[in-house]
Amino acid sequence: MSGMTSDHAPTDTALSLVPAPRELRRLEGDLPLDARTVLDAGPGTEGVARLLRAELGAATGLPLLPEGVGGPPGAGTRGTPSGAAVGADAPSAVRLRVVPEVAAALGPEGYRLTVGEHVAELAGGSPAGVLHAARTLRQLLGPEAFRRAPLRARSWLLPRVAVADAPRFRWRGFMLDVARHFLPKEEILRYLDLLSAHKLNVFHFHLTDDQGWRVEIHSRPRLTEVGAWRPRTRYGHRASPLWNEQPHGGYYTQDDIREIVAYAAERHITVVPEIDIPGHSQAAIAAYPELGNTDVVDTTALQVWDDWGVSPNVLAPADHTLRFYEDVFTELLELFPGRYVHIGGDECLKTQWERSPAAQARIAAEGLRDEEELQSWFIRHFARWLAERGRRLIGWDEILEGGLPPGAVVSSWRGYEGGIAAAEAGHDVVMCPEQQVYLDHRQADGDEPFPIGYVRSLRDVYRFEPIPPQLAGTPRARHVLGAQANLWTEVVHDRQRADYQVFPRLAAFAEVTWSPLPEPERRDTDGFLRRMEAGHYARLDALGVAYRPPSGPLPWQRRVLPPGVSGELGRPIEGPPPGL
Repeated sequence: MSGMTSDHAPTDTALSLVPAPRELRRLEGDLPLDARTVLDAGPGTEGVARLLRAELGAATGLPLLPEGVGGPPGAGTRGTPSGAAVGADAPSAVRLRVVPEVAAALGPEGYRLTVGEHVAELAGGSPAGVLHAARTLRQLLGPEAFRRAPLRARSWLLPRVAVADAPRFRWRGFMLDVARHFLPKEEILRYLDLLSAHKLNVFHFHLTDDQGWRVEIHSRPRLTEVGAWRPRTRYGHRASPLWNEQPHGGYYTQDDIREIVAYAAERHITVVPEIDIPGHSQAAIAAYPELGNTDVVDTTALQVWDDWGVSPNVLAPADHTLRFYEDVFTELLELFPGRYVHIGGDECLKTQWERSPAAQARIAAEGLRDEEELQSWFIRHFARWLAERGRRLIGWDEILEGGLPPGAVVSSWRGYEGGIAAAEAGHDVVMCPEQQVYLDHRQADGDEPFPIGYVRSLRDVYRFEPIPPQLAGTPRARHVLGAQANLWTEVVHDRQRADYQVFPRLAAFAEVTWSPLPEPERRDTDGFLRRMEAGHYARLDALGVAYRPPSGPLPWQRRVLPPGVSGELGRPIEGPPPGL
């Protein structure tokens, strides 16, 4: 195990921790948890205590009583206060504390977990650190601790350990595209639980695209009345000849969003909303045709796009377009309190702007060189607008084209190059190169459900390194905030398909972004795979995750072509990914 030292051989299945902690020592013996066990929550840890009671209480059937509350008849009436002596028959205790010394040594998300003879002490540099310690404690109790009800009457033994741990990166993200295929609120909450279980802390919520608008905006109701629904959907990827003729759609009400954001905050996850501009906007234009380039396109004839790829229908560079999206963002800022707002900025085709007299007039009026700078004009406007309201713009690496506004953060998706250029210019970066961490890409050759993109196996994702050699060891490396795995959903039409694409690869990604890079800067892939087999697959089973088994897809996960249809439902990219 990466960074692990041990007084005893780590034979316990429960010690197959994912992500691997920075330091772990196995001590002699175990700490029993039973009906008398006390959960002693110090100031600032009340939220973590609620989660522990809800999750471990459901799985174990134990009440995990607050300190000072009596247990069942005949039990002791108090837990063990901090620093007090304990007797052999005293109830065990789980103690949660925010400890400034831990923050000084390990950072705010760092923690120390010490399981002693009578007390499990979870000391975090902040409430988030305490929660990470609680996630490790849950893994130590074994896969059954991830169930929603006890499987059988049993004793619960917590291995005695000493763990010191902290994340490598502060941005450990996962992006879920709900614009191409909508997932209901309950599935978003479920994914937040899965992110938290893997110590990920950013949920990038891709809410709008050509194929759908998924968030309610009171001042612009047609965005969901019209923009949230499309008449049909291509089945498969771009080469597929098949269509699903059933209308598809859905959206989140503002109260749904408030619930999602609050649920994430309880798990110390930041939700980053994405509203795509100026490209990937056909759903918005279908709802409000005046947003499009009406001098070259009859935008009243547009509908929400039913196909995949990059639509040529982009926003008009007009004042009323800016005011429209300012109104949209005004409502969004009330819903999403996090610092970052993602505006997309990618794959904006310029053909309509090249033909549009109005767009050309804007280029001249603003003193811009060309259409690339016109896109940058859009981005700079909203970078300033968000900064005036205490927020920070983040966008895909195309926002580098035409000039990057001060303070903007770059999501480097077309490889490392955009991230390197941004970091060298002094901008912060989130590394998410499609060649390494796009989880919609196929996991093997053969009968994968939809064989798109590059082959990115579990081993491949585990070998991903967020800091490229050009930045490693230089002061510019500090601009790499972290990394993010992305799931685009053109061919991910339900929960089972999402689980298959995301897991177990997200577990590998979580370890890459959390665990330290060992010397000589090469991760122990075989050791990680052994930990997956020894314990983590069983945890995913207990959580009900329909992951891809290491032996390959199960019969019902394989690609099956409808009768009379031959060929592929996807378009694989041949050859190794560039930049490896």
